Amino acid sequence: MYESGEDYLEAILMIWNEKNECHAVDVAHKLNVSKPSVSRAMGILRDEGYIFVDEFQHINFTEKGRVKAKDIYDRHQLLTAFLQKITGVPEEQAEHNACRVEHVIDSDIVSGIKKWMENN
Repeated sequence: MYESGEDYLEAILMIWNEKNECHAVDVAHKLNVSKPSVSRAMGILRDEGYIFVDEFQHINFTEKGRVKAKDIYDRHQLLTAFLQKITGVPEEQAEHNACRVEHVIDSDIVSGIKKWMENN
């Protein structure tokens, strides 16, 4: 999956966590992108089996999509906390950098960070 697809899944999950529903306009605001960009991305995510849109135009996860979105979100939170802990930078700075790193970091490195965080 491309970085942008991961960003969209993570945004949808965050919106659901905040509002208990998610519409395309919510995603556009969250990611600061145009509605046509969201529409295109939702089509791709739907075709790949990550989401579906119900009769009320709510964006919903398939099981595959929910698992992937939760993994992305958990990785983001772990990296943010890790960067804050080891560098002492403010949360906003750590979160910005975690967002950039979360898409390219290997899963075995994430596992190692998780173990380190549990022990420290």
